[in-house]
Amino acid sequence: MNISRRSAFGVICLLIIGLYSCKQKKSTNKKVSEDTASNAKLFYPEFSWDATPMYYHFGDIDRVLKPDEVKFISDRTDFICIEKSHAYNELGDQVLGTKHEVEAFHKIKPETKVLFYYNSYLAWPYPRFNQEFTPEGIAKNPELEKFLFVDPKTEKLRVKTKPSFSYYFDALNPDFRKWWVESAVKGIEISGADGIFIDRMNVGLNSDYPNNQIAEIAKAKGEMMAELKKQMGPDKILVGNNAAKTEEVYPHCDAFFFEHYNSSVTNKENLLEEWKDMARIAKDGKISIYRFGAKGKKKTDITIGATDTEGMEQRSKDQLEYFQACFLIGAQPYSYFQWNWGWNLDDGNLVDYPALQKPLGSPKGEFKRETPDGWIFTREFEHASVWVNTDTKKSKITWH
Repeated sequence: MNISRRSAFGVICLLIIGLYSCKQKKSTNKKVSEDTASNAKLFYPEFSWDATPMYYHFGDIDRVLKPDEVKFISDRTDFICIEKSHAYNELGDQVLGTKHEVEAFHKIKPETKVLFYYNSYLAWPYPRFNQEFTPEGIAKNPELEKFLFVDPKTEKLRVKTKPSFSYYFDALNPDFRKWWVESAVKGIEISGADGIFIDRMNVGLNSDYPNNQIAEIAKAKGEMMAELKKQMGPDKILVGNNAAKTEEVYPHCDAFFFEHYNSSVTNKENLLEEWKDMARIAKDGKISIYRFGAKGKKKTDITIGATDTEGMEQRSKDQLEYFQACFLIGAQPYSYFQWNWGWNLDDGNLVDYPALQKPLGSPKGEFKRETPDGWIFTREFEHASVWVNTDTKKSKITWH
C-alpha cells in the first residue's frame, strides 16, 4: 500500500469513527429517557416527547360532550379524567356521564386512557353510590351516618358547602372502607374506564384531616388503595391526587397528581422539591401529572370557574409560558402537563394553546441550576431551550 492510499484509508477511518461517536452521543441522550421509563407499564398511555405531553381533566354538570369537543380534546391528548359531576343534570349519574365519554373517546382513538373520578374524603352526591349522602337521604336511612365524619368540635357531621354541598367520609370505619372500594370498582366497571382518579389522598398537617388522627387515617388510606388496586385489576391506572408524599399510599398508585391548588404550593422551594419528586416517581416507573391553573384578577388561583372569569382566556395565554417552563424543567418520561383555570369544561379546557403543540423533542439531559443556591434553571430539549427564574417568576422558552 503506498503513502497516498494509506492517507486515504486513514481519512476514511476517521470519518467512520466520527460518525459512530456522533451516533453514540445521540443514542446516549435518547437512552436517558428509555432507561428512566423502562419500568413503565403496558397499560399506561403511550408516552411521547413530540410535543408537551398533555393530560386533560374536566366536567360539565349539565351535559355530555359534543362530537367536536371530543375531537378537540382527543387531538391534544390520550390521557383524560372525567370530573366528578359530569353530565349529572342530563343523565342523573356521574357514572353514566363518564361511560358516555369513555365510549366517545375510545370510538375515535381507541388507545386513549379515560379515568373515572372518585373522592376518598368528600361524599359528593353525583355518582349513583353516593346519592343518598344528603340530609334528605340520611333522614330516610340514618344508618348511612356511620360512614360519615363527625366533627369533634361540633359533634355533628362535618359539611362542605362550597362549591356545592357534601358530607365527609370517615376512613377510619372499616365497613366504610369495604363499601368505598366496592363502589370505586363498580364505577370503573360500569363506566368502562381505563382507571380511576382518587381525590384527597394527601394526608398530613394542613390537609383538613384532624391532626390527632393523621397517622391512623394515612394507614387507612393505604389499606383502601391496596385493596382497590387488587380489586380493580392489574391493567387499570390508579391516580392519587397529591399523594406523592403519602408513604402509606405511594406503593399502590400508578400515578401522582400535583394539583397546585393555590399559591402556597407554587413557591420556589416547593417547585424544586416537586422536580425531585418527579424524578423519583419516574425512576419507580410511575406517572406524574403536573396541573397548574391560570390566575384571575382577584384570586390567587381559579379552580372552579364560577366567578371572576372575565378575560381569563387571554390571561391564561399570557401566563402559560412560565408554568409550561416550570413543567418542562422537571419533566420525566411519563410526566404530563395540565393547563386551565378550573375544572369545568369551559374553564380553559376548550381553548387552543399553540405553544402546547409545538415540536419539543426529547430532553438532552436533566435541568441545570445556574448557582448552587440560586433560582435560575435551564434545560435543553431537541427543539426547545427552557430558562426559568422561580424567584421572580420569569421564564423564556426558545423554540428552534
